[in-house]
Amino acid sequence: MGNRKSRKRSDIESQYKWDIEAMYDSDEKWESDLADCVERAKSFAEMYKGHLGESAETLAGAMKESDSIGVVLERAYVYSRMKLDEDNTVAKQQAMYNKAVAVISQVSALTSFVTPEIKEIPDETLLSFIASDDDLKTYEFALKESMRSKAHVLSEKEENILAQLGEVLGAPNTIFTMIDDADMKFGKIKDENGEETELTHGNYITFMRSHDRAVRKDAFEHTYTAYKNQINTIAANYGYSVKTDCIGARLRHYGSAREQALFGGNIPASVYDNLVQQVNDSLPVLHDYIATRKKLLGVDELKMYDVYVPLVNVPKRDIPFDQAIELANKGLAVLGDEYLTQFNQGVKDRWIDIYENEGKTSGAYSFGSYDSMPYVLMNYDNTIEDLFTVVHEMGHSMNSWYTRRTQPYIYGDHAIFTAEVASTVNETLMMRWLLENERDPEMKKYILNMYIEAFRTTLFRQTMFAEFEDATHKYTESGESLTADWMNKTYDDLNTKYFGDALSHDDFIQYEWARIPHFYNAFYVYQYATGYSAANAIADRLLTEGEPARRDYIEFLKNGTNDFPVEILKIAGVDMSSPEPVAKAMNMFKKLVDEFKALV
Repeated sequence: MGNRKSRKRSDIESQYKWDIEAMYDSDEKWESDLADCVERAKSFAEMYKGHLGESAETLAGAMKESDSIGVVLERAYVYSRMKLDEDNTVAKQQAMYNKAVAVISQVSALTSFVTPEIKEIPDETLLSFIASDDDLKTYEFALKESMRSKAHVLSEKEENILAQLGEVLGAPNTIFTMIDDADMKFGKIKDENGEETELTHGNYITFMRSHDRAVRKDAFEHTYTAYKNQINTIAANYGYSVKTDCIGARLRHYGSAREQALFGGNIPASVYDNLVQQVNDSLPVLHDYIATRKKLLGVDELKMYDVYVPLVNVPKRDIPFDQAIELANKGLAVLGDEYLTQFNQGVKDRWIDIYENEGKTSGAYSFGSYDSMPYVLMNYDNTIEDLFTVVHEMGHSMNSWYTRRTQPYIYGDHAIFTAEVASTVNETLMMRWLLENERDPEMKKYILNMYIEAFRTTLFRQTMFAEFEDATHKYTESGESLTADWMNKTYDDLNTKYFGDALSHDDFIQYEWARIPHFYNAFYVYQYATGYSAANAIADRLLTEGEPARRDYIEFLKNGTNDFPVEILKIAGVDMSSPEPVAKAMNMFKKLVDEFKALV
């Protein structure tokens, strides 16, 4: 396929692109849906505003109509976002996305009376409504959640103002996407064969895993020079993103932005703090691994561009996409026939947008609306790492498939806290299958090193990110203004703490925070680490207990947001309110490092 060479989207065959036309086969239908949502929202406001507390029947009618509008509006938004992600440089697609965001803001403003009005219904009355109306029983958890959150809901007028500002308040994320995916250029470097190649988001990590140190250094310095050149712009943009979080939390009477982020899922603050503490307690094991890395690479100074290269040099194993699907079927066999049948049908039905093209959003994700396919965006480049991206993102999409078939729209999404579990269970199962079935001793060392790296880049790295964004928000909440210099130093200090003395300081790494898109979704990243810990525990159950664990896990996948995340995880046999899952994961990391050191 020549995947390293950036191609125009029109050059890629349709079989390798997601079937987005299944959502909309014409722009006219998309335009019609947006216009219809606005008109329905106007009618909704005329019919229900000021009347929600009058009867159970009225409230039930409003909830159902709100969901009905939401299904259509979500589909239109998701379609525009995915079209833009296909090629961020296309002006038409930028305009479509911006229009969808504007309509969401308009509809939100028209319907913003709902939450404050429900807040005004006395708790006893609301409970009696739920008890007397079968339709409202569907919304019981959501309505009881509204009772819990009453202290943080503003007046109707204030909610309306915030809803109208929604488009503006989301600007930092949109601006970063445009800088990072449309405008940022990294130039050309020479690959291992001396051929000049365009450096992109998609192939950056491939170069960082190169066994040619000069290639790694060149890719690293080109990338961070580009961010250094934009650092003040990105710092100002991220600074306003953090201010938006902090001001929003203050307006809604939360003690902090972090408290607001945790409140929605009813996540105890101790979960966040315990994660950071336990990972910090295990940093000596990470330092030991980094020292081993330095020794095995045989370098006088271990630099940041040396931390991703595999420590075992095996012949490049090319894994075409079709082969990745075959391997995924073997690695995930413990999840059962139903799971694998639908997994394969999803591939056949073109859930996945597989290869990189010019202007395409970097990285990978699982997306889709309630009534669409659970789509996957990738930038597949035939590496073993890409195999893991396939099983990871399809883990998300299979979770969505089970949930949307089981739950009503209002519970058809996933809390971030649980969402990363489904993807990481797949990764963990795939990794353990490869370790058990690999017969080449060198390849087995390579995969073991890769498993260690998965722990490092997920549990340790994401916790480091969590410390960084906790620091940026607390600094802002203390009345200070974030600057590029402050963020560079804060990030640099954290990086030094996590990697230890074996890593030589590198001036470029201070800019790494500027390339992390998840920072624009505040307090998201720590859940990669908690999710990794929970997934490690679930994989243990699946591999040791068999059918009972599989039934519990599939049931977990069906639950969406119909309960608090910590409670939903208990269905799969994991209690994240306990420190045990993270502690078990840390013990597993130590075991892997010790095993690797013994082998090499």
